[in-house]
Amino acid sequence: MNPKDKLILIQKFSGLTQEELARRLGVTFAALNRWINGKAAPRKKAVDKINALYLEYSGEKSIPESTLAAKNNLVFSKQKKHKHIISEILENPDIYDEFILSLTYNSNRIEGSSLSENDTAAILFENASLPDKNLVEQLEAKNHQAALEYLFQYIKTAGPINEELILKLHGILMNAVRPDAGIYRKHAVRIRGSYIPTANYLKVPHIMKELIKKIQKNRADALSAIASVHSRFEQTHPFSDGNGRTGRLLMHAMALKINLPPPVIKQEKKREYINYLNKSQTAGDLSLLEDFISDAILESYKIVERNV
Repeated sequence: MNPKDKLILIQKFSGLTQEELARRLGVTFAALNRWINGKAAPRKKAVDKINALYLEYSGEKSIPESTLAAKNNLVFSKQKKHKHIISEILENPDIYDEFILSLTYNSNRIEGSSLSENDTAAILFENASLPDKNLVEQLEAKNHQAALEYLFQYIKTAGPINEELILKLHGILMNAVRPDAGIYRKHAVRIRGSYIPTANYLKVPHIMKELIKKIQKNRADALSAIASVHSRFEQTHPFSDGNGRTGRLLMHAMALKINLPPPVIKQEKKREYINYLNKSQTAGDLSLLEDFISDAILESYKIVERNV
């Protein structure tokens, strides 16, 4: 595949504009435009960058075990400096509010919310009602805030990660949004924008019980376990709606349980996130997703350490 074709596919996979793609490659818009239109060919250094971006956005690359091990060591070296992360979050209002805002804004935006970060902040912290914004999206923001607040307090009291917690979180998220809030689906569903098959709804309760056993099993490779559970949860799609947000809340719970901050998955990285989830579900390769989650946890430490 030539660089021109790869550039076109990168735009398709990533959703980047030509201006944004040019910045990622470190070239001018005019140069990129000539490459895409076949009027010029990039030099080797630019071709290497194009190839790297193509592998990133297509999900075709894999992460070597040595790279994952180094990333994990970095995460756990941070962990040693923060002995009780949930207390650190709850006892510092600025850190607490930043997590509530960042996790709510990004998680809802990944699911298609049109609310800006400023809109979300006004709704969460000022109880503002924005007449020119979608009312359901505003309710979803408040519900996500309530779910996070419940989860943080639950983890503080050493509550176990079980089915009751998952159903409770979904019930809070979908309160007044769906009539089946907090209830497993009783019909078939499809994952939007994906050909990944979901579980037969009759098997959902059994699969969820098996998933809980996996969560509660002590494992040395904790970050791999988070990636594996998240991948399986999203492919199962146990609810009619709200699976992405509930799955990320479950990921937060698993991280907090092992004294790591809740991973912040930025909405601008949605395409990579979906690609890596898809690869984990179709090819059984968790390396990209695990690496992505490790980066999201390191992003969270910026909030804890006030480096945002």
